[in-house]
Amino acid sequence: MASSVNPPRGMRDFLPAEKSHRERVLGVIRSTFTGRGFDEIETPVMEDSDRLHAGLGGDNEKLAFGVLKRGLTRDDLSAATEPLDLADLGLRFDLTVPLARFYATHRAELPTVFRSIQIAPVWRAERPQKGRYRQFVQCDIDIIGEAGPMAEVELITATTATLDALGLAECSIRINDRRLLTSALELLGFPRKEHEAVLITIDKLDKLGHDGVISELRDRGFPAGPVDSLEAFFRRPTTMEYLPFGETAIRKFLPEGVDDAAVAELASIGETVNEIVGRPVVQFDAWLVRGMGYYTGAIFEVAHPAFGYSLGGGGRYDGMIGRFLGTDVPAAGFSLGFERIVDLVELDSDADRDAVAIVYDGDADATALLTAQGALVAEGKRVRVERRPKNIKPLLEQLAASGFSSYAAFSAEGALGEWKTLG
Repeated sequence: MASSVNPPRGMRDFLPAEKSHRERVLGVIRSTFTGRGFDEIETPVMEDSDRLHAGLGGDNEKLAFGVLKRGLTRDDLSAATEPLDLADLGLRFDLTVPLARFYATHRAELPTVFRSIQIAPVWRAERPQKGRYRQFVQCDIDIIGEAGPMAEVELITATTATLDALGLAECSIRINDRRLLTSALELLGFPRKEHEAVLITIDKLDKLGHDGVISELRDRGFPAGPVDSLEAFFRRPTTMEYLPFGETAIRKFLPEGVDDAAVAELASIGETVNEIVGRPVVQFDAWLVRGMGYYTGAIFEVAHPAFGYSLGGGGRYDGMIGRFLGTDVPAAGFSLGFERIVDLVELDSDADRDAVAIVYDGDADATALLTAQGALVAEGKRVRVERRPKNIKPLLEQLAASGFSSYAAFSAEGALGEWKTLG
């Protein structure tokens, strides 16, 4: 049976128009981030398997593609007790773990506070379904070496500026702090050892609602007392008057007695960003969790009123780099969900506005033809040369669909004809 000509499941080809659109969107993202002082780096698509499965990537580690060791023998296969015994490398499943390794490798060559950009594909063994891909692009900015909330403020304002530049000004940034989540669970009576497991269910609040979360916690066998306390907290009467972002608004949505330092820091981040941006872009979400267990402080997600899913997210992860370096280094990052954003954005095709085609006769002189093309390119135009077919209409339709604005005939004698508009 002949093999399929389709790309592997969960992966995609991009036609020229799609690729051009993606590159224009990436260009806006890249230029906005670099304009704010971030520097782009590149890391290998593969990392050591042990590093990818060191407990830094949360559930994403389970989705990592492994790369088999070279030269495996039957004895090696028989001796293996786990699939990972056969792999020494793996495809990266995000850009944060490679960044932590990169910083540990190059720390002496980098500034004390390092602002990085990574825009690159990652791979996860997702189940192929609508909107889920096994290969996709991430757009990350990170600040390493800044312990104070200035890092979060920079990350959020840079991301907001990027979304505005892409025409997504209706987006808001939902923020919370892992310390507030931990503090709230302790006040409600959940043992510390169960916090991560409880948060996995609370993270489904948008999908399950309050009743669904309580039902799942009971079904999973968590102690009745803390679950009852959480249910009572969910059902408490609340007033609906608007409160501007700040400590008072944050405390309104949390049990009394939560971590004061975390409340003050989160309020400072949100108030500062809102003042800089000039609108209330930052909104507090008391039960925003972010699934990655490596977050240690502020966490954030991009929300859009027209969509029920996040367009990006990030947070502070102060403990990760120390796993490689042996010394803790403060770090925070923000990742845009490019594959979701690219389908929402409409940008003018600046690159193709001055795109023209030369349609040449089959016996035209190649030197004269390509010299004419080169002269037009030197004027700043994009120029394609096409052999004239017997029926020119389909060719002209294809050129117009590809963004070309006009064409001219090129004769066998080397003469460039009159320009004619396409479309």
